[in-house]
Amino acid sequence: MPSNTAAWLTAAKAHPLEVKSAPYTFPHENEIVIKNGAVAINPVDWMKQDDGGLLFSWIKFPFVLGTDCAGEVVDVGRAVTRFKAGDRVVGHANGIEQKFNNSAYSAFQNYTVLLDHMVSPIPSTMSYESAAVLPLGLSTAACGLFQEDQLALQYPSVPPPKPTGKTLLVWGGATSVGSNAIQLAGAAGYEVITTASPMNFDYVKRLGACEVFDYNSKTVVEDLIRAFKNKTIAGAMSIGPGAADACHDILNKCKGDKFLAMATYPLPSPPPQTFVLPRTAFHFVSWNIINWFKSKARGIRTKFIFGSTLIDNGVGKVVYVDFLPTALAEGAYIAAPDPHVVGKGLEYIQAGFDLQKKGMSAKKVVVSL
Repeated sequence: MPSNTAAWLTAAKAHPLEVKSAPYTFPHENEIVIKNGAVAINPVDWMKQDDGGLLFSWIKFPFVLGTDCAGEVVDVGRAVTRFKAGDRVVGHANGIEQKFNNSAYSAFQNYTVLLDHMVSPIPSTMSYESAAVLPLGLSTAACGLFQEDQLALQYPSVPPPKPTGKTLLVWGGATSVGSNAIQLAGAAGYEVITTASPMNFDYVKRLGACEVFDYNSKTVVEDLIRAFKNKTIAGAMSIGPGAADACHDILNKCKGDKFLAMATYPLPSPPPQTFVLPRTAFHFVSWNIINWFKSKARGIRTKFIFGSTLIDNGVGKVVYVDFLPTALAEGAYIAAPDPHVVGKGLEYIQAGFDLQKKGMSAKKVVVSL
């Protein structure tokens, strides 16, 4: 049996993570085990460390966090036919979800158990560090775009289907979620207009955006309303501080599908580095109370995205089984944003947390293993 090691969150608000031994867990029939070659950091990881008990309250310490991982298959369940030992893959780890609530299914360790249908093979030319940036950003974007209770867009394919004639607004195109939303929407036959800082204009256009606007411009809302004047909107996805309110105002002036999928809590301004969930939840609830009446009057529907709901509703299979393997193999999908590698070894997970808190533009924090 292989010897496993993990970066453990040993108690509420424990800092730093403690690197020590962990059990090796064999896969069930529809699962695989991979030896991680790289993992990526998401805000939810350090938020759980800083928050303690409120976020994912069902977790009992010690616990292993982490959602994004890429590596080599070492073991497969008896019902798995897609993979064999030695395959190179990227996968969405689900240990933190209430249904699993199991460190064996989390990313920040040498060996991770993954669900077969939440894994995609990667080309031999793609590094584990590049692949590891994908899972949670990809899954969150897919939930918002394709779930029936969200924007309910048609599914992506390679090659893309016939253009729908509709245009999607993605506010925050250079973020991890935005980078994937632009590409997924384009692969589903939708035109995309997005926002970014000027230094990332070329980046989001390379991902497929047809137009991009500076979200810091004082006239950005008016400019976007003009850009959509002769278009049919497919809805909007909001990512980042102030994004939800801006998208709300734009949707009010557009014709088409007036649905806002919110990928981040609608905070009015960037949260301080010391913010915790109660502050976030307060603003989220307040925003929803205030804007429920506004949305009702304007005919706009809104819903927050949870990036793991695709696991059981068919969208996960659409993305990780039907679309991504072919898209990556044919070079039709870019692993974005680019990885920013902070070091090699589980000891660097905490450094990754601390760096990610400071914010990154068109980059994602990655640790090599």
